[in-house]
Amino acid sequence: MIYTVECSFADPASEEEWNRFYSMDKLPALISVQGFRSSQRFRALTPGCPTYLAAHAIDSLDVLTGEEYQRKGGGNFARWQQHITDWHRNLYAGLTLMPEVGEEDLLLLTTAGPDLLQQLGAAPCIIEAVALAKNPPLRWLATIARAHMPDLARLPAAVHAYAPMTPRLTPNPAPKG
Repeated sequence: MIYTVECSFADPASEEEWNRFYSMDKLPALISVQGFRSSQRFRALTPGCPTYLAAHAIDSLDVLTGEEYQRKGGGNFARWQQHITDWHRNLYAGLTLMPEVGEEDLLLLTTAGPDLLQQLGAAPCIIEAVALAKNPPLRWLATIARAHMPDLARLPAAVHAYAPMTPRLTPNPAPKG
């Protein structure tokens, strides 16, 4: 399942510090929770969507209701809460692991069906909201090399482009021996 958290941040004076906290502290804490398979954070390059997107592959909704998630990652950003706007959480079925989006790639999301992504030369995957906000109910996502993207100003308004802010994190394997 894919767990997404989307938001914008309304305090430019503390936004850099908040981003450092989220990327350097929160994501590594989340990926250490049993049942988290990957985590990656993105910044929107196009208007009409929240500025930030965190996408996590998790085993099930139970991961998000568990004590370990509450202790390590869920809700541990009270200091920043007053500045977080346009906040949405969704749990999607359809993928077991988010595609890795490298530094030279972009993540594309749309609710308008797969055709727009296919026209850009991307291979879309569909995900369906099954828990939390359940809005939007369906999304198509794809990765694309930045070099193959048209000018963002010419991108259809229904397609949102995101640049990775972090590499995709995965749990550390158990040490051998």
